Amino acid sequence: MRQIFPAAPDDDVDVRALYASDERARPDRPWVTMNMISSVDGGISIDGVSGGLGGPGDKAVFSALRGMADVILVASGTVIAENYRKPQTPESLQTVRAASGQDPIPRIAIVSNSLSIAPDHRVFDSDHRPLMITHRGADAERRQALAEVADLVDAGDDAVDLRSALDALYALGARTVLCEGGPSLNGALVAEDLVDEVCLSFSPILLGGDGPRITRGPELPGALTLSLQRVLQDENFLFFRYVRR
Repeated sequence: MRQIFPAAPDDDVDVRALYASDERARPDRPWVTMNMISSVDGGISIDGVSGGLGGPGDKAVFSALRGMADVILVASGTVIAENYRKPQTPESLQTVRAASGQDPIPRIAIVSNSLSIAPDHRVFDSDHRPLMITHRGADAERRQALAEVADLVDAGDDAVDLRSALDALYALGARTVLCEGGPSLNGALVAEDLVDEVCLSFSPILLGGDGPRITRGPELPGALTLSLQRVLQDENFLFFRYVRR
């Protein structure tokens, strides 16, 4: 892995240290980083999952971003499609996180209006309970079932309000939130101008078709501009880091 922008003399960068050194701070809510992978022609999945697009470099960036996050924010549909589980954080990194005041393992926060995810899904680990971000009008029986395996956070009356959700995470101590999708959740965050950073892995693949992009939702009334901070290269993969201007 080498850094090609800004130009750097080292052809073998420490990916984890590099992403950990980036400044991420807001005074009012958690800093939100969106991390996604895309093919050259904009596709984000093969047979419904993103894994086929990645490679060793993408896994390194994915791990580094998870390593800096207080909370991993993800839609319930993505949890099901990608078969999420508890974050696999190396013990050495757990020690570093604990020493800096973070929880040893980032906490998963699952966003769901319907609470349709099964309580026996493997993401629900008794030693590391996820958060379930939902709304006060969600089905009472499903709320009760999921409250056995997760901590429910109400953000909104009839649908999840993402600004309220971030406020709740901030009140719980989260200062950095890593959003891993899917496209509808990404699009909703972008529509509210709640994304501070975009990390985009570019896979050297053409997929064709008319599949989803990294965001889904109504067209914005005005484009949101980003500032390019860094580009890494690993063989034919590129890794971009942008921040909101």
